Amino acid sequence: MTRAAGTLNPEQREAVEHFEGPSLVLAGAGSGKTRVLTTRVCHLIMEHGVPPDRIMAVTFTNKAAGEMRERVAAMLGGEPRGIWMGTFHAIGVRLLRRHAPEVGWTRGFAIRDAEQALREVKKAQKAADVDPKRWSPKAVRAAISDAKNYLIGQEEFAAAHADGPDLLLRKAARVYPVYQTSLRDQDAMDFDDLLVLPVRLLENNQGLLQRYQEAFAFILVDEYQDTNRAQFRFLELLAGRHGNLMVVGDDDQSIYGWRGADIRNILDFERSFPGAQVVRLEQNYRSTPVILDAANLVIRENLYRKEKTLRTDRVGGPAITRLEAADEMDEARWIVEEIERRMLADPSLDHRDFAVLYRTNAQARAMEDRFWRRGVPYQIVGGVRFYERREIQDVLAYLRLITNPRDIDAFERVVNYPRRGVGTVSQARLTAFARDEEIGLLDAAERSSDIPGLSAPARRGLGSLAALVRRYSVAAGKRSAGDVLQSLIADLDLARLLRAEGPEGDDRAENVGELVAAAKQFEAEELLELDEGDRDTFTDLSLFLQHVALVADIDGHDPNADAVTLMTVHSAKGLEFPVVFISGLEEGLFPLTRAYDDEGALEEERRLLYVGITRAREKLYLTHARSRRRAGEMLWSRASTFIDVLKDLERRKTDRVRGVGWASRPGRRTGRSRARWSGAVDDDPGFNQDRPSYTRGERVVHQTFGSGVIVELSGFGPDMKVTVDFADAGRKKLVVRYAELEKDYF
Repeated sequence: MTRAAGTLNPEQREAVEHFEGPSLVLAGAGSGKTRVLTTRVCHLIMEHGVPPDRIMAVTFTNKAAGEMRERVAAMLGGEPRGIWMGTFHAIGVRLLRRHAPEVGWTRGFAIRDAEQALREVKKAQKAADVDPKRWSPKAVRAAISDAKNYLIGQEEFAAAHADGPDLLLRKAARVYPVYQTSLRDQDAMDFDDLLVLPVRLLENNQGLLQRYQEAFAFILVDEYQDTNRAQFRFLELLAGRHGNLMVVGDDDQSIYGWRGADIRNILDFERSFPGAQVVRLEQNYRSTPVILDAANLVIRENLYRKEKTLRTDRVGGPAITRLEAADEMDEARWIVEEIERRMLADPSLDHRDFAVLYRTNAQARAMEDRFWRRGVPYQIVGGVRFYERREIQDVLAYLRLITNPRDIDAFERVVNYPRRGVGTVSQARLTAFARDEEIGLLDAAERSSDIPGLSAPARRGLGSLAALVRRYSVAAGKRSAGDVLQSLIADLDLARLLRAEGPEGDDRAENVGELVAAAKQFEAEELLELDEGDRDTFTDLSLFLQHVALVADIDGHDPNADAVTLMTVHSAKGLEFPVVFISGLEEGLFPLTRAYDDEGALEEERRLLYVGITRAREKLYLTHARSRRRAGEMLWSRASTFIDVLKDLERRKTDRVRGVGWASRPGRRTGRSRARWSGAVDDDPGFNQDRPSYTRGERVVHQTFGSGVIVELSGFGPDMKVTVDFADAGRKKLVVRYAELEKDYF
């Protein structure tokens, strides 16, 4: 037994010591699944003598793959050389770098990220006469992506939908073949191709399939509940000979159905792989029993799941707080103040110990506004990622063109950046010339003197771009990625150009500098994990671009930042915090309204809440508001039915809901107090009974006009008006029931 195996609980040890045959490990939240996976890899190597190069370990994020590799190396006392360990996409790339010509691409193919693929779809729509203004490229792209994930090719898709009743799918059926042909013509693949093409490769080449079945005697998969049809088929093919497939996952945390994940893969595992060992990891090492009881009560409402109950050896823990707020601003204000109260009461707590989770990104606005106003440090997870920033995409486009002269998207992005006198008319003439001559755009740019109608500046600009790209294509074969990138940025004088853009220019220049640092770090660290054959065949620059395309998920939460984390519940998966707030628990928001049309979708919403609850270690808050502005409209809300099953909650209300500090305004003939919520509303449905009273000289905040002072009041009830002197917007007269003023307490 490996030394690390001695620290495992009985269920974990059973999973680790299982040797041959399929195995399903149902790992509840916080049950130590990463330890099981890494210890099993070491156990196979140290106890059974399995060579590392006969093991494949698949994860869903680069972060998880990196952590797994570090832990295995620490247990073994050194790198497990030869093991295939990485994400599905990274392993797909590794296979395709060896065998892409067998499916119609070269080994040096480019990888399109999400934004690049979206631009390609938009071009394909225009070519297929599917108006991008009427038919959203995102929706068309999603339809094509879904088809690929279900291993549906363009011909099969057209046969099913070209004349079908769904208009969007009919349009997508026209775009799909144009899009795919364009990718192939440019020697490029999108992320879905990295999953689909390896399956096609193995299905169509029996000799190759047998070779890799023999090569990988043991396959381990993390987060199996998130696999789609293509990923399932890939594993099924590779494990078809030996059957030594261990999958670790939690059906109760399957929350990505909207992007193709199929929960049936884990629910039907024993049917797909008969005789499978099933181990349940129910011992939780993260949360208090109070939090786990709530998680268990919520998830038991689902019908389609593998039965398991989280438990812990911990005792006690504070009750879960259920907060009722008046609206989203009231909710945000209370959360910020509660964080401040807790930090004052417990000096051991830092801002990084708190997380505020929400169902949709739109909810971040009210939260961010309140944190900013209060001066509480925060970080939002899910904003623009580093590699998606405009200046980074511009530089990467140069690198893509240097490594792949057929990349039309890259050429079009850089042809006039920095400005070279190549306007839209010149670009159209260049494209027409390239089409007529049946050559690439870069080749056409080299022959700019042959293109009729081009201005002298355009000829010079195209010629200089072509010469630059050709020069660096040669340099890339001799120099490191970091050196090539550094020289390119200097030649283009990008740092100066970016800084000249204004206040944000310095940040953009710093970002480009950070990209150079990433390239140099890649040379020093990442190349060590590549096959010798890859290092001999591909340039450092092409490998760096592959690395960039596959590491999008490393951006996001910084656990070392002393800031409160704001993020969606989806983004929080895999993370944990001492104190967690789950906000917006209202019908129509969590769960979303559309989920009520589909039982499967409703169960996924409940699983999402389960994921949110199990992020908390010590204290959990569940908050909801009586009204919330959504899509510009203020809507009345009621608490989510998901939390009706929870018991022994600490019930709290904000001051606005309780009416503390509010005037009891005269009611109508019924004599009801306006400060008390009675379930009735005024004749005017836009009037909120819980609006606060105001006095002259009081400071208020308006979402558009900012901070100001009340100088005059008139009217009462639904007709009350205030005149406010705003610091920036001047004097405004506002109707209180529409203005949504907030009291400014600082």
